[in-house]
Amino acid sequence: MRTAIWWVRRDLRLTDNQALHAALVAAERVIPLFVLDPVLLRSRNVGERRVAFLFEGLRLLDADLRTRGARLIVRHGAPVHVLPALCREIDAVGVYAERDYSPYATARDRSVAAALPAPLTLTGGLTIRTPDATRKDDGAPYTVFTPYSRRWRAHAPVTPRELLPAPPTLPPLPDLTSDLLPDAPVLAPSLALRPGEAEAQARLAAFVQGEPPPIFQYAEQRNLPAVDGTAMLSPYLRFGMLSPRQAAAAAYAAIDAAPDPAARASADTWLTELIWRDFYFAILHHFPHVARGSFHRAYDAIAWSNDADHFAAWCAGQTGYPFIDAAMRQLAETGWMHNRARMAVASFLVKDLLIDWRWGERWFMQMLLDGDLAANNGGWQWSAGVCADAAPYFRIFNPTAQGQKFDPTGAYVRRWIPELRTVPARFIHEPWRMPRSDQLRAGCVIGQVYPAPIVDHAVARERVLAAYKKARGGE
Repeated sequence: MRTAIWWVRRDLRLTDNQALHAALVAAERVIPLFVLDPVLLRSRNVGERRVAFLFEGLRLLDADLRTRGARLIVRHGAPVHVLPALCREIDAVGVYAERDYSPYATARDRSVAAALPAPLTLTGGLTIRTPDATRKDDGAPYTVFTPYSRRWRAHAPVTPRELLPAPPTLPPLPDLTSDLLPDAPVLAPSLALRPGEAEAQARLAAFVQGEPPPIFQYAEQRNLPAVDGTAMLSPYLRFGMLSPRQAAAAAYAAIDAAPDPAARASADTWLTELIWRDFYFAILHHFPHVARGSFHRAYDAIAWSNDADHFAAWCAGQTGYPFIDAAMRQLAETGWMHNRARMAVASFLVKDLLIDWRWGERWFMQMLLDGDLAANNGGWQWSAGVCADAAPYFRIFNPTAQGQKFDPTGAYVRRWIPELRTVPARFIHEPWRMPRSDQLRAGCVIGQVYPAPIVDHAVARERVLAAYKKARGGE
């Protein structure tokens, strides 16, 4: 019986899995294998919650495989040693995996391919369209999102007919040893994000088929952190518990089914967010130096303040700016943060505190369930104004105005900062402006119960503009 290996990496699903499908076409029997790579597990960017989410997702994938007659094989070690050994053990005709685009993944796959006694075949599936599928007419990669998006959209829409169904059955596996998955921290009970393909499918269905479908209100609600107005599918896309092609097909279907122009625009806005994800993978693929520094290298010369106390206050949600602190506390408690809040806290760290964006990028990777090099790096570089896209460095979010605009009633702030729950609405985003009598009445004395702002935004704005201009050559 011809046997192939499906090397499970970031595709913890059976539906629309191009690597699994290719392996099933090539061989009568497929060995699903996950390698516990110590390089990744010991990375300084690893997050305990994300590892727990991964391990539980692997257990659920194993359960799905067992209902089909197979099971997941787990081996611990360097892939360059584990995969050739298993290939020889079962006389595999090939190894099939979904292509990844990080510098580490690219180097790893090159080494594995050279060491294997059988071919390594890398398929699509991590993105909707591969990074090489969307280029300029001269073959150069795009570095600005808007023209990239136009060219991306010039491809035919993704339809359900393209999606690969989950195999109903799988051939039984030979007698193979399998390592146990290590114990991992329990996921935060305060967040209703549970791992697994079934959960991902249910969330996608609720988002695009609910009554009414939330996707039709996405454009107006996606910026309101106190409202459950987003799909919250990012952790599932991160681990491939949901196929990005399936998400795109759902977006296109919603656009076509929209009852009015506003609903259509909302569904299209969600598709645009999926295109941003593809864009960031393309940037990482074509310009791998962004994993270490700014896309525009001149900005690596910025004279950062990097005040350790300010960074600690930012991490702990103790900056004195309620919208910023609410977001950081949400992250600390749940491992997730609303996207509008992510932009606000990133701008605050870089532009108000003058702290190197890479400090924030690393903290997010350590804390986020959906921490992903391409998307996280792209988002931080965009917020810092050092990215490939035409995001101006002088765009600086006002941390108070962000709260007033996107959390007008203070519901988000009150949810995550209990010290401020009894503060009058007119002061919820500027509690330091409360008269002393109001502070006492609310039980929130600024500087004692809740901190005063650690920086003056107006002063900080001038400081960061000067730092950026100097790095740009004193323009």
